[in-house]
Amino acid sequence: MLRIRLQRFGTKNEPTYRLVVAEQSIRRDGRFVEVLGNYNPRARGKTPGLTIDVARVDHWIKLGAQPSDTAKSLVKRARAEAAPAKA
Repeated sequence: MLRIRLQRFGTKNEPTYRLVVAEQSIRRDGRFVEVLGNYNPRARGKTPGLTIDVARVDHWIKLGAQPSDTAKSLVKRARAEAAPAKA
């Protein structure tokens, strides 16, 4: 079963994450199928904290991938940030 989840990167005390599609049985930082975006919880200034390709997320969900709780909330946040830009 495929999952949309976070993969941790960065250094000690400075985490950054990738939103990836990966097999559920693979370890957290192991192989993945596709990178869907990035999340930096400690972003400062003009650096974007969240960049997600929502169209690709929707594609994988239609194919049966299940997002983790955290991934689901980040995708929801990305949709909310993108909506005012279009209006």
